[in-house]
Amino acid sequence: MLRKLIHILFLPCSEATLLMEKRNAENISSKENWKLSLHLKICKWCRAYKQKLEILDGILKRKLAQENSTEINESEVQSFKEKMIKKLDI
Repeated sequence: MLRKLIHILFLPCSEATLLMEKRNAENISSKENWKLSLHLKICKWCRAYKQKLEILDGILKRKLAQENSTEINESEVQSFKEKMIKKLDI
């Protein structure tokens, strides 16, 4: 009963997920961080969401790092365009 009351009064799941997303994008206030930590201690679904969010964030960061290190030259772009035109039969 106490868990459900804390869950409803302090921070519902919808706000918790938004705070997790916000924390990934920028810093959140200490009050928001405290509320989120409390919520995560009592809500197994949001803990699972947090784990999935961390996995996806890591994958996206690695992918972005790979794309930034790989340069595409103009001849590759032109070759790709020509192949696409042939496949589309234009």
